[in-house]
Amino acid sequence: MQTISKKKLFFPVNMAFRKYLRLYEREMALPVKYEDLRYFQYGMAVYDKQGQDTLWETVFYPPAMVDDLHRGLKRIYSLLKAGGDQAAEEHLHVERIDFCTFGNSHPFRIKIVNNYNEVYDYYYVKLADASRIYGLELEHVLSPYWMNFLVDGNTLIEEHIAGVPGDQFAKHWIDRPEFNHKRIAKEFVKFNERCFARLLGDMRSYNFVFDITPDFDDVQFRIRAIDFDQQFYEGRRTLYMPQFFKENRVFVDLAIKHLNAEVVKQYQQEERSLMARRIKVQRHRIKDMRDVIMSDQVALPEKVQQLGDELAQYYGDSGFERCRTMGEIIERSLKRLLVQSLK
Repeated sequence: MQTISKKKLFFPVNMAFRKYLRLYEREMALPVKYEDLRYFQYGMAVYDKQGQDTLWETVFYPPAMVDDLHRGLKRIYSLLKAGGDQAAEEHLHVERIDFCTFGNSHPFRIKIVNNYNEVYDYYYVKLADASRIYGLELEHVLSPYWMNFLVDGNTLIEEHIAGVPGDQFAKHWIDRPEFNHKRIAKEFVKFNERCFARLLGDMRSYNFVFDITPDFDDVQFRIRAIDFDQQFYEGRRTLYMPQFFKENRVFVDLAIKHLNAEVVKQYQQEERSLMARRIKVQRHRIKDMRDVIMSDQVALPEKVQQLGDELAQYYGDSGFERCRTMGEIIERSLKRLLVQSLK
């Protein structure tokens, strides 16, 4: 069974990383900070449609601070979604602020509603942690998905990622007659490969979602990570491979049932080739990130040593043993993608 650190350490965003974030328009002054949201008076538990406790609670604030707080939260939404254009703010309102007591980041979830049509959206306010932000950036440049987030001091704003949570998909969706299990298995293999190559850990089923798209002759699936808390933080190699989590067993079983070894290798190679292509396209951005991360501390030294040793054994590459930071490990891991793409 996989063992995740019970309490993840938070690593501050250093000045070099902040310079990088400003360069790529990730950091800017925000009207509401994470600490501002901590001044709620009380909360009420949020239950799902089945009456189960979601571990979120709706929080309420003193009347004197509500107007300014809501105005600032709408402004953040405009910065996140519309490049700061304030025109839409007049017909938006903050319907609810939820606080999560579970997990490392203790996030706030903001529900924004359009007054004209009642369409709503969410975003999250979290404590800024360097390893989490590196995770968001690596997802942005190495995955097929655009990641939308902002940073100000110790405050991190994240866009909501829509989809069916993996644990709910496994319980209630996976056996729908219109779903092709071979396509689900294929996507899980590719997702597993992507997580391992960029060292995103703890991808248990409730930390990713299924994006389901009906196509003209079948239903397509894409798996998206939604929690980047464990970006190159742990020391065990298998913690970066979703296939080894018991919560993902149903997806592993589909792959075993429907895909032979040669097909699995084909899908793994396809994903590695796509990541290598993205690295080449984003080479300047990745170089700027590399210059920052190589000397940044985002994991304990013993975990860096353990992961380097395990990857050296796994790949037959002694260079991993000489890595002294997680930045050096991720650089070597991504270089392997480029080398393999040239073969």
